[in-house]
Amino acid sequence: MLAPGALLLGNPGTCYECGHELGSGDRCLSFHFGPVYMERIVAGVPGARKLAFEAPRLPPLPILAPLLAEAETAREMADIDAFEELGLRIAGAAVAKVYGPTPVRRTPSRRDQKRVAEAVRRIELDADGPVSLAALADETATSPYHFLRVFRQVAGMTPYQFLLKTRLHRAAMRLRMSDDAVSAIAFEAGFNDLSTFNRRFRRIMGETPGQYRACRGAFRDIRVAPVS
Repeated sequence: MLAPGALLLGNPGTCYECGHELGSGDRCLSFHFGPVYMERIVAGVPGARKLAFEAPRLPPLPILAPLLAEAETAREMADIDAFEELGLRIAGAAVAKVYGPTPVRRTPSRRDQKRVAEAVRRIELDADGPVSLAALADETATSPYHFLRVFRQVAGMTPYQFLLKTRLHRAAMRLRMSDDAVSAIAFEAGFNDLSTFNRRFRRIMGETPGQYRACRGAFRDIRVAPVS
């Protein structure tokens, strides 16, 4: 039986079947990784070796709760772009849990820091278009999971979180500095859906785009008097 927050695990070549004998139904998210891709994730987890899940599930665990909450939120908000990272983070957390406590992280090498700096510049240059985790990792010649882990360690956030922050920052500046329609600003900042932009903006900035723009009138009325 899978309690809410549990993970069902599967090895390559095995089959599984889901049923609702003890209830009326549920909601679930399924991530599928090819064997070669999964081995690259395992190789990026400190202390892990060749992957073979011995148990069919992981129970609800505190370490997984924030990730699963993020995944559920992304599903509710139809934030498809977030799932590439979320899938990798959930898989990495599951592998780390199977192989026991994760060793103390080493300080990122100068080479890794340089890779992250280059990726940050790339995201800033192309923030208004699609920027995939796989493409960023390929450009740094690392596996997606290793790149994600190092980026988060160096930058303090994931590549997608940085991309989202960059887009919202640019949109906020244009809301204050121009009279362009909110929809035009959202699309030019890289958001493909206005409702998603509105929700994200309110969640991060604490108010709707319209409310944020309305505040600019107050700034225009501010005057600085010289001191005599």
